[in-house]
Amino acid sequence: MSISSSRNIPTIIRYSILQAIVVAVFAGFLLSFVYTFVHNYQQKRLHVQQLGEMLSNSASTPDGANLVARQVSILLDNDPSLQSILFYSTDQPIDSLSQGNINSVGNNWYNAWFADTVSFNYPVTSRYLTGSSIQRANSSQRIANTSPISVRDTPKMTTPLAARNTLVGYINITLDMNQLRWYWVRINLLSWFATTILAIFVVWYILRKLNWPTKDIVELAKVCEIAANDPELEQLPTIQQRFEFEELIRIKESFIILFERLRVAQQDYLDLADFEQQLHNKDLSLDMQRSNFQNMITHELKTSLNAITGGLQLLDNQYLNDEQKDTLAIIHKGSHHLELTLEQIIQLNRIEKGQMVVSLSEFNPLKMIADLIEKFEPAVRQKNLELISRVHHVEYTLEGDISKIQQILTTLVDNAIKFTHTGRVIIDSQLTHFNESIRWQVKVIDTGIGISTSHLEDIFTPFFQVDSSVTRENEGVGIGLSVIKQIGQLLGASIEVDSEIGVGSKFIVTMPLRYKSQTQYEYLLKDINVVYYHHNEISSMVEMLGRLGANVSSQRNGQSMMDYISKVKVNVIMFAEEVLPEQVVQLTKHIRERETTYRSLLVYWYPLHKEQYVESFEYDLKAAGIDYCHSAVQDAKLLTALLKKWVV
Repeated sequence: MSISSSRNIPTIIRYSILQAIVVAVFAGFLLSFVYTFVHNYQQKRLHVQQLGEMLSNSASTPDGANLVARQVSILLDNDPSLQSILFYSTDQPIDSLSQGNINSVGNNWYNAWFADTVSFNYPVTSRYLTGSSIQRANSSQRIANTSPISVRDTPKMTTPLAARNTLVGYINITLDMNQLRWYWVRINLLSWFATTILAIFVVWYILRKLNWPTKDIVELAKVCEIAANDPELEQLPTIQQRFEFEELIRIKESFIILFERLRVAQQDYLDLADFEQQLHNKDLSLDMQRSNFQNMITHELKTSLNAITGGLQLLDNQYLNDEQKDTLAIIHKGSHHLELTLEQIIQLNRIEKGQMVVSLSEFNPLKMIADLIEKFEPAVRQKNLELISRVHHVEYTLEGDISKIQQILTTLVDNAIKFTHTGRVIIDSQLTHFNESIRWQVKVIDTGIGISTSHLEDIFTPFFQVDSSVTRENEGVGIGLSVIKQIGQLLGASIEVDSEIGVGSKFIVTMPLRYKSQTQYEYLLKDINVVYYHHNEISSMVEMLGRLGANVSSQRNGQSMMDYISKVKVNVIMFAEEVLPEQVVQLTKHIRERETTYRSLLVYWYPLHKEQYVESFEYDLKAAGIDYCHSAVQDAKLLTALLKKWVV
C-alpha cells in the first residue's frame, strides 16, 4: 500500500480555505447571475404588459390609430429588445394566444435562458370603432412596423358599436431575447467587476489572517525537528511566538514540560545504568568469593575424608572382635554418607560454574533399569517393599550421558525407597519415537509419605527439606534433587513431580535421546570444546551441540565462565539469545584481553524478533570481538550448516 507524501498544516489550511472561498464565490456568482437574469426577464415581462395595456387603451379610442402608431414608433426606437409590435384585427377570441403558459414559473426560466423570441398578445376592445376605423388602424400599424407582416383581413363592420364592448383585435408584442440578454450583461458588467475585486480582497485578507497561526506552527515545528535530530540536546532553543494563540501556547508549554521530563528520565536511566553496573561488579566479586570459599572448604573436607577413609581401610585388615566390627561399620556408614554428600556439593558447585560437560556414549535402557533393580534389591528386601519394573518397549541402543542418567534415576529410586515404609516402588519405562530423535520417559512411583502441594516447587531448591527439625527420621542435607534437576537441564531433560500426602509420589523424567544410526553429523564437532553461555534453565542448543559430538560446557555465570576458559582450551564460545548485547560486549572484551596463544570463535545468537534491529547492536558486538551474529536457530540442520561454514 502506497503512503501519500506528507504535507504541512499551513499549506493544507491555505489550500482548504482558498478552495472553499473560490467555490463559494463561484456558486454565489452563478446563483446570482441565474436569479437576477430571470428576475430581469420577469420585470421586462411586467413592463411589456403595461405597454400592451397602454396600447390597447389607445387603440380602443375613435382616433387612436394615429396615437398608437406614434407610440409604437417611439417604443421600437428606444427599446432594442422589442423586436416588433403588431395589431391583429379580428372579432373572434383567439384561444391559442392565452397568456397562461407565458406567465408560468417554468416558462419564465426557459424563456429567460433558451428562447430566441417571446410574444405577448393583448386584446383590443372598443365601443366606438367601426370597420372603417379598424382598416385605418391597420394601415397605421403597418406603417409603424419595421418589419413586413401579414395582417389578417377581417369583415368590414358597418354597424356602430355603441351598445357594448366589442373585440376589435389583438396587439402582439415580440421580445428579442438575445438583445435582452446582451443588454442585461452590459448593464451588470461593472457591478460584476466590482464584486470580483471585492472577493479577491476578502480572500487576500482571510489568507493573511490565517497566516498568523501558521507562522507560529512552523516555528514550533522547527524546534521539534531540532529536538528530534539532536539526541544530545540539553536545552531547547527559544520558541518564537509572534501571536498569542491560546492553543499554540498550550502546545508550547506541553512540549517544554515533556522535554524536561525526558531529560530527567534520561538522567535517571544513566544513574540506574551506573548502579546496575556497580551491582554487577559486586555480584562478580561475591561469586568469586563464594567460588573460592567452596573450593577451599570442599578441598579441606575431601582431604580430611580421604584420611578417614584410608584409616578405615587399614583397620579392615586387622583382627577385630564383633563389637569393634560393628563400630567400624558405623564409621564406614557415616564416612560413606559424608563422602556422598560432599560429592553432591562438589557436583552442584561444578554445575553452577559450568564445569560439567556432556559425554555421549551408547547404552541399553533395559540393562540400565535391570542394574537399578539389582542395586536396590537388598534395601527393598530389608524394608519389605516391592520393587517393580514396567517396561513398555523392546531393546534399543541409544546415545546419552550414561553416568548422569544413572545418577538421576538412582537418586529418584533411592528417595522413593527412603520415604516409603509400606507398599511398593514402581519403575515405569516408555519410549516415544519422533522424526530425528526418541524420547525416553521414566516414572518412579512410590506409596510413601507423599509431599505437600505447597512444597512441590521447593523440593528442587538446594538444601531444602520438608522436615527441617533435628529430630527428623530421614537423614540428608536436601541437595540430591537439586543436583539431578540441574543435571537434567544440562541434558535437556525435564523432571516433573506429582504427590499427595499419605498416598505417595510420582516423579516423571523425560529425556530426549537418539539412535546411533541417526547421527549423520556426530563427528562434525568431535574434539571441539564449546562453551554455551545462557541464563535460562533449559536450552535446546546444548542438546543439539552435544549431538554433533562437541564437548559442551554450559555456563550461566560470567566469572565461572572466565575461570573455565582460563583452564581449558575452548574452540567456540556461544552467547544465548536471552543474554543482552551490552553484557555480551563486556564479556567479549574480557575474553579477547586474556587470549594469548590461540583465539576462540565467538558467536552471538540474537532473538528472532530483533532481526530487524540487528544493525543497532551488531557493530558494537563485532568491534568488541564477536565473529558472527545470527538469529537463534531451533533446527538441527540449519545449525549444522552454519557450523560447517564457521568452524569446520
